[in-house]
Amino acid sequence: MGTVNRYITFENIDCYNNAKLVLDAMNELFQQESEAKNEFWRRFETKLPDDYTTTPVDELGRDTLYVVCSNVFYIEDLFERYKFEKGLQLLDTTEFDCC
Repeated sequence: MGTVNRYITFENIDCYNNAKLVLDAMNELFQQESEAKNEFWRRFETKLPDDYTTTPVDELGRDTLYVVCSNVFYIEDLFERYKFEKGLQLLDTTEFDCC
C-alpha cells in the first residue's frame, strides 16, 4: 500500500464551499447576536469578494478561502465566545482539510 501525500491529493474536498459555509455560519451568528459584529468583522468583510457565495476569487484578488484560513483563530474565538457549535464544527473541517 502506497502513501498518500495529502498536500497534493485533495480529491473530493471542496475547500471553497467549506469556506463559504464558515462565512454563512458567521452571518447566521451575526443575525442572532447583532453585538457580535463589531468594527473588526466589518473590516474583515471588505477583504472578501463582493459576493463570496458565487465568487471564490474576484478581479481584485480577494480570495474567499484565503481570508477564512488567515483568520482561523479570530473566527474560532468568535464562535467560542458565543458558543456557536455549528460554526466551530464547520471551521474545524475547513481548517483541517483546507488551510
